[in-house]
Amino acid sequence: MKPASLILTAVLLCVISPLHAQGYGFEHTFKHLQFQRPVRIAAVPDGTDRLFVVEQAGRVLWFENRPNVAGADVHVALDISGNKVRRKGNEEGLLGLAFHPDFKNNHFVFLHYSASAPRRNILSRWTMDNDAKRILPDSEHVILEVPQPFGNHNGGDIHFGPDGLLYITLGDGGAGGDPHENGQNLSTLLATILRIDVDHPQHGKPYGIPDNNPFAKAPGARPEIYAYGLRNAWRFSFDPQTGALWAGDVGQNAKEEIDLITPGGNYGWNAREGFSPYNGGTKTPDMIDPIVEHGRNEAACITGGYVYRGNALPQLQGAYIYGDYVTGNIWRLRYDGQKVTDHELIGNVPEIASFGVDAHGELYLCSLRGQIYKLTPK
Repeated sequence: MKPASLILTAVLLCVISPLHAQGYGFEHTFKHLQFQRPVRIAAVPDGTDRLFVVEQAGRVLWFENRPNVAGADVHVALDISGNKVRRKGNEEGLLGLAFHPDFKNNHFVFLHYSASAPRRNILSRWTMDNDAKRILPDSEHVILEVPQPFGNHNGGDIHFGPDGLLYITLGDGGAGGDPHENGQNLSTLLATILRIDVDHPQHGKPYGIPDNNPFAKAPGARPEIYAYGLRNAWRFSFDPQTGALWAGDVGQNAKEEIDLITPGGNYGWNAREGFSPYNGGTKTPDMIDPIVEHGRNEAACITGGYVYRGNALPQLQGAYIYGDYVTGNIWRLRYDGQKVTDHELIGNVPEIASFGVDAHGELYLCSLRGQIYKLTPK
């Protein structure tokens, strides 16, 4: 995410009405609801058709997934805005939420948030009540704490992969240009995507290291690392059909990029920005180029999306849908494993903070202005 000063740019560049030339677009849904800086929307996997929304200040809310839902029908599952979540920086706050794959039985939910004294990111496990309507406020079990040298580039997204393991994004530590050289440093957890086993703790830690983690046995490397060289992979997701891991990595001065993440992959930061050298950096043979990049005329703070696997729009099956926070642009992308076969601008929504899917695989996005949009037929 970018500083608040860029919001004016977003307002000037955005055309709020969705584009409908393709017969579909993002429409403002749940029109009776207004949130405060929503940064995550997700379906609870318990057989009910409910959506959970994370507000950056520290609230987790839920409501029934129906178009006419009213404000009075929005329920607070948890509020840690006053005592736990740090919000001094524009990019700090409650940033990620993931439900455990066995949620129906254990009621575990994981949160990723910024904290103070010292400044750090916290990943923790919480337990919901038997009705999955309230996160028990005294149930927090801290899994991982990562010091943050600056207040920006926190990453913050978390998802369970098809392997049942938890994946976590962490930015490069902040400031500008990666002054601590974290991007190419495997001895730090910053500038990475991590993969850990939260069900099988080992070696005195509240999590385990999967045996097939790419750096599990590499001398001097943090074994939690799954991929590295990422400046700030703000949002990522798995294709539920193929298992492919897609991520949007926010650029520095010139380029925004979409990456396909592979085990052990080095995505080049801070030697590379998109396809180009950064600050005289050299590309090494192990560095992986993005699938696509965008210049600043198109994007300035990329928001990773989802591969569409819903039923309402069969013409979009298998397309990766993503956007940009500053310009509001939304793209459709198809990739056949070797090249991009389709890449088109399909809409525009202001201040896109995050995408998400409901229990039926239909696609939504959160605008930091407080609204939820849904991908729908024209």
